[in-house]
Amino acid sequence: MKIKIKRTDPSLPLPLQKEGAACFDFVCRETTTIKPNEIKLVPSNTVVKVPKGYALLIFARSSTPLRKGLVLANGIGVVDPFFCGDKDEIVFEFLNVTDEDVVVERGETLAQGMVIKHESVEWEEIEKMGEKGKGGYSVSTS
Repeated sequence: MKIKIKRTDPSLPLPLQKEGAACFDFVCRETTTIKPNEIKLVPSNTVVKVPKGYALLIFARSSTPLRKGLVLANGIGVVDPFFCGDKDEIVFEFLNVTDEDVVVERGETLAQGMVIKHESVEWEEIEKMGEKGKGGYSVSTS
């Protein structure tokens, strides 16, 4: 699949995908310091034109929490096809979960992306599901 991409800084590499890997690694465009318990936006150096019918999901790399003490504050980022203007650079919302300042270095690979196909949803509301189910959790509404 060919996807249009624009680098904010052409001196940094395009996202890298090893042969057979499900995801590709993004590089961080700027060196920045994230204080303990702080959320900071780190630019990815990329604007991506996600094809219609697809979404780009952004995850922390598996080594990022252990190696750097950073997690994505929004859990998983979602890039929709309409987020593709020249100034729509993808950013990572990193949360520092350590008790120390964490330095993100320019060119470091801390997040990864995956392109997935999706379907539009049309809800059909019903009164009863008609299935026994597994029990689930009881949630109080009071």
